[in-house]
Amino acid sequence: MTDRVDWNDLRQRRMAEPGADEAYAAARLAFELGQTVRDLRERIGWSQTQLARAAGMTQSAVARFEAGGTVPTLVVLERLARALDMRLDVRFSPVADAA
Repeated sequence: MTDRVDWNDLRQRRMAEPGADEAYAAARLAFELGQTVRDLRERIGWSQTQLARAAGMTQSAVARFEAGGTVPTLVVLERLARALDMRLDVRFSPVADAA
């Protein structure tokens, strides 16, 4: 019989693997970018199809992006920003000191 692994143990083991922190950070960034685009799209009352047309993308690509399923290139972000009548602003900010 095999030992069962609970979710917390599995997560702890996976996060200890090389590159896990970077992958987690990329997934968080993709999710946050997707949520921001979805919020902007919904604020102007557009469907995913309407945004896709305006950005020169497919509806499925917009859906994947909004769900956090892809890490976009700067070119894609710029196209989405333009379609949403926004300006893309990429910058570096200091990390808040936890002390």
